[in-house]
Parts: sequence; C-alpha cells; structure tokens
Amino acid sequence: MEDRLNIPPTKSALLELMRKVDFLHEGYRLLERKRELLTRLVYENMEEYRQLRRDAQAALKRSYDCLSITQMRIGSSRIRQLSLGMPLGVEASILPRRNMGVQYPSITIKQLPLQPVGFLGTDASLDETRLSLTEMAVKMAQLAEVETALFRLLEEQRKTQKRVNALKYNVIPRFERTIKFIKNSLEEEERNTLFQIKVLEQS
Repeated sequence: MEDRLNIPPTKSALLELMRKVDFLHEGYRLLERKRELLTRLVYENMEEYRQLRRDAQAALKRSYDCLSITQMRIGSSRIRQLSLGMPLGVEASILPRRNMGVQYPSITIKQLPLQPVGFLGTDASLDETRLSLTEMAVKMAQLAEVETALFRLLEEQRKTQKRVNALKYNVIPRFERTIKFIKNSLEEEERNTLFQIKVLEQS
C-alpha cells in the first residue's frame, strides 16, 4: 500500500485535501461516538438476554415435563388427535424496530385464556401442559427478539469498529502524509523561485 495519495503537488490540490481531512476527522469522531453507543447497547442487552435465556430454558424444561406426564396419562395418539382442533394459546405480532441504524423485529406476544377441549379421554394434566407450553412460547418469543437485536447490534458494532480503525490507521494518515508532501513540494518550489529571482536581480 502506498504511503500517500497519487496527487500532483498544487495549491488547489492542497486546499482540497485539507478540506477532505477535516471532513474525515469529523466522520471519525461520529463513528467513534456511534461505536461507543453500540457497545453500551450491547452490554445492556447482554444482561437481559442472559436472564431471558435462563427463563426460557426453565420454561422449556417445565413444559416438556408436563407433556411427558400427559403423554403417559392419555397417550400420544390422543394428544395428536386433540392438537388438530386445539384453539390458539398465544397471539403475536411482529413489527420492525430501529436503534442506532440497526433494524430488528419487535415482538408483541400475549397468552390467550385457555379454551375448553373435549372432556372425553382427557384429564387435568392436559390443561397444565397447554398452559406450560404457551408460557414457554411467550418466553421463547421474548428471547428471540432480544437475541436477534443483540446479534445485529454486535454485527453493526464490529462493522463500525472496522471503519473507525480504517480511518484512524489508514485513510487519515495517508491524507496527512500527502498534505505534508505537497506542502514540502510547494515550499521547495517557492524557495527555488525566490533563488532564481535573486539570481536574475544580481545578473
């Protein structure tokens, strides 16, 4: 990679480069601020994610325990028959949400009251299983929302960090080296011009 940009050493080029460097420094400051905010959001979501993950795992275990009991009491074939006409246990809606330029789904989910099913060939464990499964679905949906947001915030944070590093260690230094080179070239040219003028005056 070249140490500087391939630009002719002229005053107009120098002025243009200095304007661009000011713009790059401003962009660097904004990106650094964005990176800091994204990092803070990641840490805030991380704690919520860990708690929801624990809750979801507990709800999943509880629902499978209830399902196992129901399966032993009424049998797998009866559960399959009942599930075909089972009323919905949850109601959910998904809307897009944006934060720091990152889009992720916002899930609204709520448990619906248990609707009765046929009494024939069932017992109380079925209602307990249905209740635990709907609770598990709510927890899983909440976990999915936070997990998706966390993943996308992390991705954006990594991209922003790469851009910050590229500006700090590559782009801005190349522009600054080019500015220094052009200034030195113009000063050398000015010294040569002054020297030639003096020689002409003395001759």
